[in-house]
Amino acid sequence: MRIGELAERTGASTRSLRYYEQHGLLQARRDPNGYRQYTEEDVRLVTEIRALLAVGFSLEDTRPFVDCLRRGHSTGGSCAESVEVYQRKLDEIDAEIRVLLGRRAEVAAQLAESCPGCFVRG
Repeated sequence: MRIGELAERTGASTRSLRYYEQHGLLQARRDPNGYRQYTEEDVRLVTEIRALLAVGFSLEDTRPFVDCLRRGHSTGGSCAESVEVYQRKLDEIDAEIRVLLGRRAEVAAQLAESCPGCFVRG
């Protein structure tokens, strides 16, 4: 399939697909006329990349998942390298939650001080 069909099937823009290719996450084959050609496997790779990006992973974070799929695993998260990325991401999210909870406590304290009778939601 050509790049337009891959874009349509995955919801990615053609620009994004070229960007993934630039970063080595996709490897298009070329027709004699120079058109990029993709396979069903590429649909799977792009779907994985987009799913990971949608939940906050960086493009570079997706590399172990793509490599895992290329090695024939049924899911991109079933390889040790992918599990490490998942664990690191969870640690980052937990740290962000701690920061946000600290900020929330500060704002709630400021509200309580400024408005002693006001209700603090949550």
